[in-house]
Amino acid sequence: MVFSNLSAAELGREIGAGRADPVEITEAFIEAIEAHPFGTEIYARTTFERARGEAEKASARAKAGKRAGPLDGVPVSWKDLYDTKGIGTESGAALLKGRVPDADAVVLQKATQSGAVCLGKTHQTEFAFSGLGINPNTATPPNKDFPGCVPGGSSSGAAASITHGLAPIAIGSDTGGSVRIPACWNSLVGMKTTHGLLSLENVVPLCPGFDTVGPLTKTVEDAALMIEAMGGGKADLSDLPDASNLRFAVVETLALDDCDAVQMAAFDEAIAALTKAGAKVDTIQSSDFPDSQKLSPILFPYEAWQAWGELIENNPGVTYGPVEERFKYGRLVSVADYENAWADLAKLRLRFFDSVSVYDGILMPTVPVQPPQVDELLADSDKFVSVNILALRNTRFGNLLGTCALTLPTNTKGAGLQIIGKPMADIRLMKMGVAIENLVKG
Repeated sequence: MVFSNLSAAELGREIGAGRADPVEITEAFIEAIEAHPFGTEIYARTTFERARGEAEKASARAKAGKRAGPLDGVPVSWKDLYDTKGIGTESGAALLKGRVPDADAVVLQKATQSGAVCLGKTHQTEFAFSGLGINPNTATPPNKDFPGCVPGGSSSGAAASITHGLAPIAIGSDTGGSVRIPACWNSLVGMKTTHGLLSLENVVPLCPGFDTVGPLTKTVEDAALMIEAMGGGKADLSDLPDASNLRFAVVETLALDDCDAVQMAAFDEAIAALTKAGAKVDTIQSSDFPDSQKLSPILFPYEAWQAWGELIENNPGVTYGPVEERFKYGRLVSVADYENAWADLAKLRLRFFDSVSVYDGILMPTVPVQPPQVDELLADSDKFVSVNILALRNTRFGNLLGTCALTLPTNTKGAGLQIIGKPMADIRLMKMGVAIENLVKG
């Protein structure tokens, strides 16, 4: 049995049926990480001693018929901003080198109680403040489908750990698209949970008003089970909706602008598949999309600068240049402007969801473009900035709207279909995802 070929849920079922042992599974992934030529470019630090101990306990529970959950005994990789007791957690930042927490993040604690096996910490963009996945100070994980291209960020190593067979499931974070962009560009499922659904305690912050925990996975089922394991509520995937009973909206305003031909072709193909299956898809206009984007240069930089501005300002030139400059925008934002922007955003959220209340979800290409070359962006900081802004545009709608959002792989590599759901309707969104993921992928 090749464990890396299976989804996390399938591994859990193999363990439950007694056909696979957590120790055997964990050792297979440890061996793969140690032997892989890009292992150290994907994992910042490994936790093999911990993983072996957790696998042994999971094995004992399985043999006793006392499994802690459907993912009990399944290995997981964790982004480098989830505190891990006694193991460096540096958020990909040179300025946090040597930071060793004394307790696990709450979501990691809950996952461990549910039987998940912690393989280690994956590389990421510094402080999680870029959607491209480039990090010259630590590592830029490889994109398997697009060699030489960016993996997407900031959860870059999370995506690579799955596609390179070094983890069956990965935990990233999403502040403006940092789960969904790497999931899209690596043809994976990525779930941005509603802000507040999962604990952010002992998670290195970026923008506390927007930070969310989210999994990158092979299937929507895996995402639902992992969110349950982290404390997000029962992953009830029964009573799935039929595609013919679903009604979606495509918002033409801004979300479809500047999309390249590959992304638009994949999006159109996915929409056609949904329509053929009986789903109703309407095209609508909404000024709320461009209006919300106007608030981004106020809200995100301000919160990021409040979190890390003093450290960055006292240590100039240490953080990768384009990321450092992005932080510095925050020092130009006044408290009054920030508070007014939040007040405007609160009104916009109410207006938008009232206007689309008849729809099950909003559809758009997850990312407007395919992944660009790493070398080109390293050589041209202006291009880095412009591509980063464009890459984050469509995913950021979900963060600004304060809701859940899911990206599904399409029939085209590196192209995803994003579904924006309603706030705290995460389980409903994942049920829809399970119902349509095979349709979308063709």
